Amino acid sequence: MTIQMFPLDAARSLHRNLREADLVEFAIRRNEGRLASTGAFVAETGQHTGRSAQDKYVVRDAESESAIWWDNSKAMTEEQFDRLFSDFVAYARTKELFVQDLFAGADTNHRLPCRIVTELAWHSLFIRHMLRRPDQSDLADFVPGFTVVNIPSFRAAPDYHGVRSETVIACNFTKRIVLVGGTSYAGEIKKSVFSFLNYLLPTKGVMPMHCSANVGPKGDSAVFFGLSGTGKTTLSADPTRTLLGDDEHGWSKEGVFNFEGGCYAKTIRLSREAEPDIWDASNRFGTVLENVVLKGPEHVPDFDDNRLAENARSAYPLHYIRNASATGTAGNPKNIVMLTADAFGVLPPIAKLTPSQAMYHFLSGYTAKVAGTEKGMGNEPSATFSTCFGAPFMPRHPSVYGNLLRKLIAEHKVDCWLVNTGWTGGKFGTGTRMPIKATRALLNAALAGDLKTQPMRTDAVFGFQVPLSLPGVDAKILNPRDTWADPVAYDKQAAALVEMFTKNFQKFETHVDADVLAAAPIVRKAAAE
Repeated sequence: MTIQMFPLDAARSLHRNLREADLVEFAIRRNEGRLASTGAFVAETGQHTGRSAQDKYVVRDAESESAIWWDNSKAMTEEQFDRLFSDFVAYARTKELFVQDLFAGADTNHRLPCRIVTELAWHSLFIRHMLRRPDQSDLADFVPGFTVVNIPSFRAAPDYHGVRSETVIACNFTKRIVLVGGTSYAGEIKKSVFSFLNYLLPTKGVMPMHCSANVGPKGDSAVFFGLSGTGKTTLSADPTRTLLGDDEHGWSKEGVFNFEGGCYAKTIRLSREAEPDIWDASNRFGTVLENVVLKGPEHVPDFDDNRLAENARSAYPLHYIRNASATGTAGNPKNIVMLTADAFGVLPPIAKLTPSQAMYHFLSGYTAKVAGTEKGMGNEPSATFSTCFGAPFMPRHPSVYGNLLRKLIAEHKVDCWLVNTGWTGGKFGTGTRMPIKATRALLNAALAGDLKTQPMRTDAVFGFQVPLSLPGVDAKILNPRDTWADPVAYDKQAAALVEMFTKNFQKFETHVDADVLAAAPIVRKAAAE
């Protein structure tokens, strides 16, 4: 593996490892954004308010050829990348650039030294929040093991560079460098680092995870997998437990560790009442607000206004959260929670999974979007399957991550749970959203170890174990079929969901063992119980 360095002397001028206040001053002076009344820096990203997944490429070479899951990655030739790299270097000669030398990974045994080169000062501030900030002594002999170069004003030439549009995210994992051009959305930087860690760490026996994590008062850590809208951030933000992080973690033989040093929270409809910690962190000096509307001459952030983006974001360092871990590390997890928002109203509010079932549901990565949340959706919910709960960031085949997770679960005797934060009493439009009070009560009982001692039933369709009762929770809600006014309609909807799972899992059938295949849901006559 040959690391390709970006020549910093190519820049017209260069600013290295500036602190937060200096970066805010640069960003304001360069008209990159505005200050909110709270002292937060507010930037607009223009055309791109989210990731440009269709413009992301991975270089196909001798090393990556057999390592990358090419069904999930667009290939770029070595020659195309070299041409793009040469043009990035030439373009940088006219630019004032900012450099941050940072670490990805709280575990010093596995941390990755990252060099982030940006055209925008606020991007430098953003990634300084998101990754882990070295001590001054670490910077004296800092050698990057991975580089991201982000120059939004660079425009790719599709025919010349062999890409789809003027926007490009070119990942050369062999040379450990990513080039980002044509987009100001800051999340591309963060996810470039995550994607490389997902490529690198499995070879070291470390499981990279798109998850949140927290730790109980007895040192019992828990991991929360979940796609957007399932409650990953909300449910891990428990005042009785210490927050490790809200998005990206690794699991080594020593335990769980945060990749990051900050949070990147969605802000649309953010309220002080519902999420006080995220609210407070989003209203502090130095926080980066992305595509948040400022209201009135006072520049008050309006988190209810989605004119700029539904995907408005807040980036802040972890120490802005009161109960955040200072170390970012914890022991091996006692519990793994897989979150889904089942808008079809079929899944129970919580279920205990066997290791085989956990691998099946991890590879499936199921949730459901409700009608009206995205342009073009009809009146019915839409199933979403994102393998490993983060397919866009998983360069290797999902079975690599699934088998690694399964091995770790077995070694550490981890309890696995599937939690449905979606609908009960019918699908979206008929039923109601799962009561958060019930979800928290069931989750708290699971994390405390109390739930697995409760009497359980075997779900006739999914085969997992579902508690029959829990003090303080309506027993009826634990059996979804009992909450539907028309049980036959439930059976029909359950059969439809099983078909969706089965169709999605076909691509994994040749990559998993027989016990995982046997963990698939199946419609039986006994479904009526």
